[in-house]
Amino acid sequence: MTMEFQQFGKILILIGAVVIVIGIILLFGDKIPFLGKLPGDILIKRKNFTFYFPIVTSILLSILLSILIYLLRK
Repeated sequence: MTMEFQQFGKILILIGAVVIVIGIILLFGDKIPFLGKLPGDILIKRKNFTFYFPIVTSILLSILLSILIYLLRK
């Protein structure tokens, strides 16, 4: 029974950490100079059409979150 509460506690901490990180990114995202402007991010501008896909930024955030989750599960 105690192990179940410990697992549930770890999951709640992880969810809280993810929500905090997302909140910080949304709050300060425009002030972080490299976020969304890394080499490899796709930006296509036409006359009345703009397409932006931050693929390298997404990969970098995915790696960082994977490391964070790995460290929290340890």
